[in-house]
Amino acid sequence: MAPRDTGRRRRRRRGPSRACRLSITLSVTFSLVTAVVQGCDDDSPDPGAATASAVADDKVSQHASPGGSPQAARSPSPTPPAGPASPKPRPTRSAPPPAPLPRSPATKLSIPALSLDAPVVGLPLDRAGHPGTPPISKPRLVGWHQDGPAPGERGTALAVGHRDTATGPAVFLNISMLRPGNTVHVTRADRRTAVFTVDAVRTYEKADFPDKVVYGDRGRPELRLLTCGGRFDKKSGYAANVVVFAHLTEVRKA
Repeated sequence: MAPRDTGRRRRRRRGPSRACRLSITLSVTFSLVTAVVQGCDDDSPDPGAATASAVADDKVSQHASPGGSPQAARSPSPTPPAGPASPKPRPTRSAPPPAPLPRSPATKLSIPALSLDAPVVGLPLDRAGHPGTPPISKPRLVGWHQDGPAPGERGTALAVGHRDTATGPAVFLNISMLRPGNTVHVTRADRRTAVFTVDAVRTYEKADFPDKVVYGDRGRPELRLLTCGGRFDKKSGYAANVVVFAHLTEVRKA
Protein backbone atom coordinates (compact mmCIF):
# COMPACT_ATOMS: atom_id res chain seq x y z
CA MET A 1 0.00 0.00 0.00
CA ALA A 2 1.50 3.30 -1.10
CA PRO A 3 2.26 5.95 1.46
CA ARG A 4 -0.16 8.56 1.87
CA ASP A 5 0.74 11.77 0.20
CA THR A 6 -0.15 14.62 2.38
CA GLY A 7 1.02 17.16 -0.12
CA ARG A 8 4.01 18.28 1.93
CA ARG A 9 7.47 17.14 1.46
CA ARG A 10 9.57 16.27 4.43
CA ARG A 11 12.33 18.73 5.07
CA ARG A 12 15.84 17.36 4.80
CA ARG A 13 18.18 17.74 7.69
CA ARG A 14 20.89 20.01 6.53
CA GLY A 15 24.48 19.90 7.81
CA PRO A 16 26.32 22.89 9.15
CA SER A 17 26.33 25.97 7.09
CA ARG A 18 29.27 26.97 4.95
CA ALA A 19 30.25 29.75 7.34
CA CYS A 20 30.15 27.36 10.25
CA ARG A 21 32.26 24.78 8.38
CA LEU A 22 34.87 27.49 7.64
CA SER A 23 34.98 28.50 11.28
CA ILE A 24 35.54 24.92 12.39
CA THR A 25 38.28 24.43 9.81
CA LEU A 26 40.14 27.53 10.96
CA SER A 27 39.82 26.49 14.59
CA VAL A 28 41.25 23.06 13.90
CA THR A 29 44.10 24.52 11.83
CA PHE A 30 45.02 27.01 14.56
CA SER A 31 45.06 24.24 17.15
CA LEU A 32 47.42 22.13 15.03
CA VAL A 33 49.77 25.04 14.44
CA THR A 34 49.83 25.88 18.13
CA ALA A 35 50.70 22.29 19.00
CA VAL A 36 53.49 22.23 16.43
CA VAL A 37 54.96 25.48 17.71
CA GLN A 38 54.87 24.25 21.30
CA GLY A 39 56.53 21.05 20.26
CA CYS A 40 59.32 22.95 18.46
CA ASP A 41 59.91 25.12 21.52
CA ASP A 42 60.50 22.05 23.64
CA ASP A 43 62.85 20.30 21.23
CA SER A 44 65.12 23.08 19.91
CA PRO A 45 65.50 26.31 21.96
CA ASP A 46 65.66 29.61 20.16
CA PRO A 47 69.28 30.91 19.95
CA GLY A 48 68.04 34.41 20.58
CA ALA A 49 66.25 33.31 23.72
CA ALA A 50 69.35 31.45 24.90
CA THR A 51 71.44 34.55 24.39
CA ALA A 52 68.98 36.65 26.32
CA SER A 53 68.97 34.06 29.10
CA ALA A 54 72.76 34.06 29.25
CA VAL A 55 72.83 37.84 29.49
CA ALA A 56 70.27 37.73 32.28
CA ASP A 57 72.34 35.11 34.15
CA ASP A 58 75.42 37.26 33.79
CA LYS A 59 73.63 40.18 35.37
CA VAL A 60 72.42 38.00 38.22
CA SER A 61 75.90 36.72 38.85
CA GLN A 62 77.13 40.28 39.22
CA HIS A 63 74.08 41.71 41.00
CA ALA A 64 72.43 38.96 42.99
CA SER A 65 69.19 39.86 44.70
CA PRO A 66 69.14 39.72 48.50
CA GLY A 67 68.75 36.14 49.71
CA GLY A 68 69.35 34.73 46.22
CA SER A 69 72.41 32.90 45.01
CA PRO A 70 74.29 34.20 41.94
CA GLN A 71 74.23 31.97 38.91
CA ALA A 72 77.10 31.29 36.57
CA ALA A 73 79.45 33.58 38.52
CA ARG A 74 82.56 34.55 36.63
CA SER A 75 85.81 33.25 38.02
CA PRO A 76 88.28 36.05 38.95
CA SER A 77 91.08 36.70 36.50
CA PRO A 78 94.33 35.07 37.60
CA THR A 79 96.83 37.35 39.37
CA PRO A 80 100.10 37.63 37.44
CA PRO A 81 103.06 36.13 39.27
CA ALA A 82 105.09 38.61 41.25
CA GLY A 83 108.52 39.44 39.90
CA PRO A 84 111.69 38.95 41.83
CA ALA A 85 112.05 41.12 44.92
CA SER A 86 114.26 44.14 44.40
CA PRO A 87 117.47 43.97 46.40
CA LYS A 88 117.61 45.94 49.63
CA PRO A 89 119.88 48.98 49.48
CA ARG A 90 123.08 48.53 51.36
CA PRO A 91 123.80 51.07 54.09
CA THR A 92 126.25 53.65 52.88
CA ARG A 93 129.34 54.23 54.95
CA SER A 94 130.39 57.79 55.59
CA ALA A 95 133.79 58.68 54.24
CA PRO A 96 136.51 58.74 56.87
CA PRO A 97 137.62 62.22 57.95
CA PRO A 98 140.70 63.54 56.16
CA ALA A 99 144.01 63.38 57.96
CA PRO A 100 145.30 66.60 59.52
CA LEU A 101 147.41 68.75 57.22
CA PRO A 102 150.89 70.07 57.93
CA ARG A 103 151.21 73.68 58.91
CA SER A 104 150.74 76.24 56.13
CA PRO A 105 149.46 79.85 56.36
CA ALA A 106 145.93 80.70 55.21
CA THR A 107 145.63 83.08 52.24
CA LYS A 108 141.90 83.23 51.36
CA LEU A 109 138.55 82.38 52.96
CA SER A 110 135.34 81.62 51.04
CA ILE A 111 131.79 80.88 52.20
CA PRO A 112 129.63 79.75 49.23
CA ALA A 113 126.33 80.11 51.14
CA LEU A 114 127.06 83.82 51.67
CA SER A 115 128.82 84.43 48.34
CA LEU A 116 131.79 85.58 50.39
CA ASP A 117 135.42 85.65 49.21
CA ALA A 118 137.99 87.48 51.30
CA PRO A 119 141.76 87.66 51.66
CA VAL A 120 143.30 86.37 54.89
CA VAL A 121 146.17 87.94 56.82
CA GLY A 122 148.02 86.51 59.81
CA LEU A 123 147.50 88.30 63.17
CA PRO A 124 149.41 87.92 66.45
CA LEU A 125 147.84 87.96 69.90
CA ASP A 126 147.59 91.32 71.62
CA ARG A 127 149.56 92.26 74.78
CA ALA A 128 146.89 90.71 76.99
CA GLY A 129 147.05 87.45 75.08
CA HIS A 130 143.71 87.96 73.40
CA PRO A 131 143.04 87.48 69.68
CA GLY A 132 143.46 90.72 67.75
CA THR A 133 141.28 92.02 64.93
CA PRO A 134 142.01 93.25 61.40
CA PRO A 135 142.48 97.00 60.96
CA ILE A 136 139.24 99.00 60.98
CA SER A 137 140.38 100.59 57.73
CA LYS A 138 140.16 97.18 56.00
CA PRO A 139 136.61 95.91 56.67
CA ARG A 140 136.83 93.21 53.98
CA LEU A 141 139.90 91.54 55.47
CA VAL A 142 139.85 88.32 57.54
CA GLY A 143 142.45 87.83 60.26
CA TRP A 144 143.89 84.37 61.06
CA HIS A 145 145.62 83.99 64.43
CA GLN A 146 149.00 82.80 63.35
CA ASP A 147 150.13 81.88 66.87
CA GLY A 148 147.57 79.06 66.91
CA PRO A 149 146.96 76.13 64.55
CA ALA A 150 146.72 76.78 60.81
CA PRO A 151 143.41 75.89 59.09
CA GLY A 152 143.55 72.12 58.41
CA GLU A 153 146.22 71.50 61.04
CA ARG A 154 145.26 69.51 64.12
CA GLY A 155 143.63 71.78 66.69
CA THR A 156 141.30 74.75 66.52
CA ALA A 157 142.15 77.47 64.00
CA LEU A 158 140.63 80.92 64.57
CA ALA A 159 139.52 83.42 61.91
CA VAL A 160 138.27 86.86 62.97
CA GLY A 161 136.45 89.52 60.96
CA HIS A 162 134.47 92.69 61.60
CA ARG A 163 130.68 92.73 61.42
CA ASP A 164 130.58 96.38 60.40
CA THR A 165 132.57 99.60 60.73
CA ALA A 166 131.88 103.32 60.58
CA THR A 167 131.91 103.06 56.80
CA GLY A 168 129.27 100.30 56.57
CA PRO A 169 128.91 96.50 56.58
CA ALA A 170 132.06 94.40 56.93
CA VAL A 171 133.24 90.93 55.92
CA PHE A 172 131.51 88.84 58.65
CA LEU A 173 128.21 90.74 58.70
CA ASN A 174 126.08 87.67 57.89
CA ILE A 175 127.91 84.71 59.42
CA SER A 176 125.10 84.38 62.00
CA MET A 177 122.91 83.20 59.10
CA LEU A 178 125.00 80.09 58.50
CA ARG A 179 123.40 76.74 59.27
CA PRO A 180 124.77 73.27 60.00
CA GLY A 181 125.93 71.67 56.76
CA ASN A 182 127.14 74.90 55.15
CA THR A 183 130.82 74.94 54.26
CA VAL A 184 133.79 77.26 54.73
CA HIS A 185 136.73 76.98 52.31
CA VAL A 186 140.18 78.12 53.41
CA THR A 187 142.90 78.31 50.76
CA ARG A 188 146.41 77.82 52.08
CA ALA A 189 149.88 78.82 50.91
CA ASP A 190 150.67 75.18 50.00
CA ARG A 191 148.00 75.36 47.26
CA ARG A 192 145.57 73.16 49.13
CA THR A 193 142.05 74.12 50.21
CA ALA A 194 140.75 72.93 53.57
CA VAL A 195 136.96 72.50 53.47
CA PHE A 196 135.18 72.82 56.82
CA THR A 197 131.53 71.88 57.48
CA VAL A 198 129.53 74.03 59.90
CA ASP A 199 128.37 72.25 63.06
CA ALA A 200 126.70 75.08 64.97
CA VAL A 201 126.38 78.86 65.32
CA ARG A 202 126.31 80.37 68.81
CA THR A 203 126.09 83.84 70.35
CA TYR A 204 127.83 84.45 73.68
CA GLU A 205 127.78 87.53 75.88
CA LYS A 206 131.30 88.94 76.18
CA ALA A 207 131.03 88.91 79.96
CA ASP A 208 130.41 85.13 79.93
CA PHE A 209 132.48 84.10 76.93
CA PRO A 210 133.42 80.36 77.21
CA ASP A 211 137.10 80.34 76.19
CA LYS A 212 137.57 76.60 76.56
CA VAL A 213 134.46 75.75 74.50
CA VAL A 214 135.46 78.10 71.68
CA TYR A 215 139.25 77.69 71.60
CA GLY A 216 139.68 74.21 73.08
CA ASP A 217 141.44 71.39 71.17
CA ARG A 218 139.05 68.54 70.33
CA GLY A 219 141.65 66.23 68.81
CA ARG A 220 140.84 66.98 65.16
CA PRO A 221 141.21 69.89 62.72
CA GLU A 222 138.52 72.47 63.49
CA LEU A 223 137.77 76.07 62.61
CA ARG A 224 136.08 78.97 64.42
CA LEU A 225 134.77 82.12 62.79
CA LEU A 226 134.41 85.00 65.25
CA THR A 227 132.74 88.42 64.98
CA CYS A 228 130.74 90.89 67.06
CA GLY A 229 127.02 90.52 67.82
CA GLY A 230 124.26 91.23 70.33
CA ARG A 231 123.30 94.70 71.50
CA PHE A 232 125.27 97.71 70.30
CA ASP A 233 126.25 100.66 72.48
CA LYS A 234 128.04 103.71 71.09
CA LYS A 235 130.44 103.82 74.02
CA SER A 236 131.20 100.12 74.61
CA GLY A 237 130.37 98.63 71.22
CA TYR A 238 128.72 95.21 70.80
CA ALA A 239 127.81 93.24 73.92
CA ALA A 240 128.30 89.74 72.48
CA ASN A 241 130.24 87.63 70.01
CA VAL A 242 128.93 85.34 67.27
CA VAL A 243 130.90 82.08 66.89
CA VAL A 244 130.68 79.58 64.04
CA PHE A 245 131.86 76.03 64.89
CA ALA A 246 133.14 73.87 61.99
CA HIS A 247 135.36 70.83 61.42
CA LEU A 248 137.51 69.61 58.52
CA THR A 249 135.65 67.32 56.08
CA GLU A 250 137.59 67.58 52.80
CA VAL A 251 140.91 68.64 51.33
CA ARG A 252 141.14 69.86 47.74
CA LYS A 253 143.93 70.98 45.50
CA ALA A 254 143.71 74.69 44.92
